[in-house]
Amino acid sequence: MSDVHSDISHDQHAVRRQKLAELRATGFDPFRANVMPTHFSAEAKALYVEGQDNIVGVTVAGRLVTFRVQGGSSFVKIQDQQGPIQLYFRRDVLGEERYGVFKKSLDLGDIIGATGVLFKTKTGEITVRVDAFTLVSKALRPLPEKWHGLSDPEQVYRQRYLDLIVNEESRQRLMLRSRIVSHVRRFLENRQFIEVETPVLESTAGGAAARPFVTHHNALNVDFFLRIATELRLKRLLVGGYDRVFEIGRIFRNEGVSRKHNPEFTMLEVYQAYSDHRGMMTLIKDLLTSLCRDVLGTTKIKHPASGQEIDFSGEWREVNYKDLIRAETNDPEWFSRSKAEKIAKAEAMGLAVAPTWEEFEITNEIFSKKIEPTLIQPTFVLKLPKELCPLAKISADDPTTIDVFELTIGGMEIAPAYSEQNDPDVQRAMFEAQAGEEKQNIDQDFLLALEHGMPPAGGMGVGIDRLCILLTGAESIRDVILFPQLRPGSA
Repeated sequence: MSDVHSDISHDQHAVRRQKLAELRATGFDPFRANVMPTHFSAEAKALYVEGQDNIVGVTVAGRLVTFRVQGGSSFVKIQDQQGPIQLYFRRDVLGEERYGVFKKSLDLGDIIGATGVLFKTKTGEITVRVDAFTLVSKALRPLPEKWHGLSDPEQVYRQRYLDLIVNEESRQRLMLRSRIVSHVRRFLENRQFIEVETPVLESTAGGAAARPFVTHHNALNVDFFLRIATELRLKRLLVGGYDRVFEIGRIFRNEGVSRKHNPEFTMLEVYQAYSDHRGMMTLIKDLLTSLCRDVLGTTKIKHPASGQEIDFSGEWREVNYKDLIRAETNDPEWFSRSKAEKIAKAEAMGLAVAPTWEEFEITNEIFSKKIEPTLIQPTFVLKLPKELCPLAKISADDPTTIDVFELTIGGMEIAPAYSEQNDPDVQRAMFEAQAGEEKQNIDQDFLLALEHGMPPAGGMGVGIDRLCILLTGAESIRDVILFPQLRPGSA
């Protein structure tokens, strides 16, 4: 904030503290008061019957967000989790003393409860005619102005509570995230999937190729890792007889921060015995279509960056990874080229690649930087190189690829899925052969579990945060996470 804003805030802080002291001097402490609302704002307004003023009584509570005093009568608005509702205060109803308290003691940002009856104003707004009110929390600092007080993007995320108070768009977007997650859970439960919880602290960081966060357990005197995936734990449950299982859990990866990445994020992982990656195709298409229909109310959304309409109701494209690479490089023989030729071509395409990279890493850089951002409509990219994931079955018709898909929508990977590898000997060999940055620690206990027999299965991961970016039209992952990771600093 500028010095002027800081001075104003400091002055208002002092005035509000003085008001609190005066209230306490009368024997009333707002921080020891409470109120029991009968309805949220939208529920209360829905009770009004046209033409029947002053009949239905309600008690509502929320934060004062507008305050308009007009002599002996005043209109204010309070806001709760369902939105705003207007209140009407009159001196001749409340009495001189209580109306004086209302005018003198309340400020924008205070939290109050009010009891009264519903009526409709001349402008058509359903309003509560207040018979009694209670101050239940005094805001000692003023609310920011929407466009000036939270003009610093860092402050929006660091003081998210203020953003939620003054920014309707943020509030609605983050409420929508909650409804999306709730719908995902109900959808899977209706298909007889069992929700479980697996450990966040693990002795081996497995299930993905990622750098983990390390912590230390003092009593055991050993290091643990914050999980980078839930996959290997959930597959153990397939071994144990849980045929349909899912977890919506927090994942931690000690890596960079970007528009699509946060070091702590939410992942849905789902596994279904006696299925495969094709079964997961049906599952994810049904899930996303139902999310659009039942939560958004439409199966067509606008992609904010390109302006294109994304249609979830039509046929979803299926295309092989190798075909996309051949088309992008304009080289039908790409996969038989030497490493030097691949490096030269990638550099000619404007990509920075290192001589130490494996050939599949050079190829995947082309996919990630040149192809994936152009896949706006729902697209299943099939038969990825086997080096990219050691946990999937090798394709029967092409031993250089695996039976997987990556679902890409809006230029982002939304959901990878596999026909899960359940042969313990092949699984061990694939772990040991994995190369480059994709190499991960070998979980010996997981291999032991596979030797007891795991049924054939399809498995899928869905990045909840990216899904919310897509469905809400957000610009960044930080806009769909209540408290994104930031550098330490003061509010």
